[in-house]
Amino acid sequence: MLKSSLLLAALLLPVCVAANADDYKAGDLLVSDPWSQELPPNAPTVAAYFVIHNTGETPDRLLSVETPVADKAELHEHVMQGDLMKMQQVPSVAVPAKGDLTFAPMAYHVMLLGLKDRSLLADGKQFPLTLTFEKAGKVEVEVSVQKMPPMAGHEPMHAQ
Repeated sequence: MLKSSLLLAALLLPVCVAANADDYKAGDLLVSDPWSQELPPNAPTVAAYFVIHNTGETPDRLLSVETPVADKAELHEHVMQGDLMKMQQVPSVAVPAKGDLTFAPMAYHVMLLGLKDRSLLADGKQFPLTLTFEKAGKVEVEVSVQKMPPMAGHEPMHAQ
């Protein structure tokens, strides 16, 4: 019984992964798991994160981002300058061929400035974010707003 259950789970896993509602395709690029943390009270800005998977043989470049929930959306990165971690705007971000590019806290991220409707940045809400790539063109994703970052507080799974 256990073997047949494991076999069934193994067969269904690719279907479940392929049907992930948080994946968005543009050419050879797949943008997955777009999220933003819930906006703290009085915070003037908020960041958005996601992972870009490039399945193609050719590198691409994320050129810009935009959203109706903010006046500006900028590509940013964190860098060490001496003993200080600083955030700085970047003009674009390279997406390697046959590789992944992760936007995450303390790494590359999308900074949303001049927030228009703070109610859309509450836990459980979603907002659109359009990513423009050099080769793959535009792709619109729905960013899920969460109280806690994904996987925060999750214990690692252990085999039984």
